[in-house]
Amino acid sequence: MNEAAQKQILRSKAIDAMRQDFDRALEERVNRYLEINHVGIIPNTHFSAASSQCINLYRDGYYIACVMMCQAVNEGIVKFVAERNKDHLSKSIEVMLQRLRKAKHVTGDFVKSSRAIAKSFRNDVHHMNPTVGKVDFAQVAKDNILRLAQIEEEVFGFTPGDRGTIHLKQPKYWDINPDGTTSGYLRLE
Repeated sequence: MNEAAQKQILRSKAIDAMRQDFDRALEERVNRYLEINHVGIIPNTHFSAASSQCINLYRDGYYIACVMMCQAVNEGIVKFVAERNKDHLSKSIEVMLQRLRKAKHVTGDFVKSSRAIAKSFRNDVHHMNPTVGKVDFAQVAKDNILRLAQIEEEVFGFTPGDRGTIHLKQPKYWDINPDGTTSGYLRLE
């Protein structure tokens, strides 16, 4: 058998194995996706793709990666909110959260969710400390993705308007063009 034929056999086996894995896990993936209730459109920012990947990582059962990505996006959103409110950045997310809350730029729920994400085994996970072997990452990922959805709803939430328009709850977090339009990152499956 020549090399091209061997590669084709390997390719066919890989396709069959992946299709079986997909079919086996499809119902679970759909259920995980539906339980998130994330914001379907967020501003087109530097962290929009990463935020959307959090959803897909959780949906597909990549819990450790989801936890790590939620932590990174959480920090990105806190910094983004601080910048949009002309608050000087700090190396400490906690310091920024305290200032943002005191200035009433975010709610207590935002701060609570952000803190919980930041404290969800961050150092252990990012440094792969031995303690990660004892963490229930499925539960931590679920908790973090739901917290991130709450944070994004507070900051980027909207209500539907007439003729396909949306009414932004907090327009200051969106880049509004002179004609009233904005660039959004769609997460509508």
